[in-house]
Amino acid sequence: MMQSRTNTCGELRIEDAGKKVKLVGWMENLREVGAELGFVVLRDFYGTTQIVIESEDMMKIVKGINKESTISVEGVVRERSSKNPKQETGDIEVVPEKIEILGRCRYNELPFEINRSREADETARLKYRYLDLRNPEVKKNIILRSKVIAALRQSMIEHDFLEITTPILTVSSPEGARDYLVPARKHPGKFYALPQAPQQFKQLLMTSGIDRYFQIAPCFRDEDARGDRSPGEFYQLDMEMAFASQEDVFAICEDVLPPIFAKYGTYDRASEAPFARIPYLEAMEKYGTDKPDLRIDLTVQDATDVLKDCGFGPFASTVSAEAAEASEGALKAGDATDVRIKAVVISDFKESRKFIDKNIADVEVQAGAKPYWFRLDENGEIVGGIAKFVQEKKDAVIAALGLKAGDLVVIGSGKLGQAQKTAGVVIKTFGAAVPGHMDKEQYSFCWIVDFPMYEIGEESGELEFCHNPFSMPSGGMETLLKAERGEIDPLDIMADQYDLVCNGVELSSGAVRNHDPEIMIKAFEMVRLGEDDVKAKFPAMYNAFCYGAPPHAGIAPGVDRMIMLLAGENSIREIIPFPMNKNAQDVMMNAPGEVSEKQLEELHIRTVDVEE
Repeated sequence: MMQSRTNTCGELRIEDAGKKVKLVGWMENLREVGAELGFVVLRDFYGTTQIVIESEDMMKIVKGINKESTISVEGVVRERSSKNPKQETGDIEVVPEKIEILGRCRYNELPFEINRSREADETARLKYRYLDLRNPEVKKNIILRSKVIAALRQSMIEHDFLEITTPILTVSSPEGARDYLVPARKHPGKFYALPQAPQQFKQLLMTSGIDRYFQIAPCFRDEDARGDRSPGEFYQLDMEMAFASQEDVFAICEDVLPPIFAKYGTYDRASEAPFARIPYLEAMEKYGTDKPDLRIDLTVQDATDVLKDCGFGPFASTVSAEAAEASEGALKAGDATDVRIKAVVISDFKESRKFIDKNIADVEVQAGAKPYWFRLDENGEIVGGIAKFVQEKKDAVIAALGLKAGDLVVIGSGKLGQAQKTAGVVIKTFGAAVPGHMDKEQYSFCWIVDFPMYEIGEESGELEFCHNPFSMPSGGMETLLKAERGEIDPLDIMADQYDLVCNGVELSSGAVRNHDPEIMIKAFEMVRLGEDDVKAKFPAMYNAFCYGAPPHAGIAPGVDRMIMLLAGENSIREIIPFPMNKNAQDVMMNAPGEVSEKQLEELHIRTVDVEE
């Protein structure tokens, strides 16, 4: 017996006919056929069972019960005369002898129909998430989440990793996003911060003598939402290894992840080890992004030399008088604009002009810049789009891009970064839309490696860390000293850093850590931060490294993104039990919310009105 029931609503089969049972669950629906005949669908966590009503007295009972009330049904199982092959319990029904209300639904109208909740307004779904989760299609993602986390945990333990939880209340640290701050009641004017990641703690564990650490770690970042990122909090499979290299980290991930993706994913194919490795600069040139979707067979070609002088304004390497006038003084005639032209060739293109226009518009929205196009028709003529500007260079363009009859060419232009970004969005958009260019039903992993250590900040105009400041610069101290002496450009310094990408989604960033205090100080000096700054910002880690730290490396694949991919969902909110909305609000619990004056006084906090 299970609790107050003999069976679940997904359990009974034809061999149970004649058995007396007790079922409990939610009354999903009542279909009346007559005064004495009706059918009730009873639903619990495990499935549904049909309850057949065959008496006037029993009909009066069920008619007085609102849908979604919880009820208990005692009766006898019998074979159905009209079976339902789409229902696991479709061969049987239960004839009730007793029906009891366990929890009455006091509303005649629901915010949405439970089994069609995914069609409802998102605000309503989030406000009544406990009803949304009753929908089996919604609930299955949460069940998947539980199974995947259990599988990840088991696999990590089998690989000799030790699960260790790290603090939630910690100190604010420059991790690249805004912190969530928590006032310290006993320390007026001081604040804890919720960890953006357990980065420093897991590195400190390595210095403590822990050899292999992992946890399903909660992380908190005050950043805006998007399709693959939830605002507020998220979870990651955080791991770190002592006396380890990049190769050791890769080996673990390539052993742990593919079996889980193949077993639990929407698709049953996943990349086998070793995953493709693509240097960052090559990824940007070849795919227009550092998150390439290798299921798509399209790539980027540089068309700058062959198209820069074709007479089309956006491709010009110098500004014309007309363009200078249109720039409202930002440019003058003859200025060099450093325009780069990136082309994506789409072979065997047979779609309509309307199709092209729609996808060009989608690319422009996503890339923030307009792409341009032309076609090589079946007669070998360049037609459509900007064809008139390409005619004089027809033979050179065909040779440079390797064009064949039927090819569509879509082009991004502008500064290098923008041209690459536009071309990358072209690959993503057209690759998914044009038949024959995407092998969708698989999980295709790759490593992006050799990231630049430094970049020029858009706002500061000065040298800044490109990604993780705790990464080891490739070549160590010698590389940094060469840059200091002016022998190499600091922008040419690579970091022992890597990203794991799957189907165009960045699952994780990781790195070989900078465990040497002297190298760490020199790396920070490159961005105008001295030894005192390092000691002040990272006192525990700096001091710990001074006591003999092992070389160590790690990574932290995002659990939410991983499950989103496995479930085949486009929004990360679909796989989180109680997600926030796009404005980082929990509309179900009304968070964030106001607190009492007494609470603020205890925390030594005073609020001020902000003019909008």
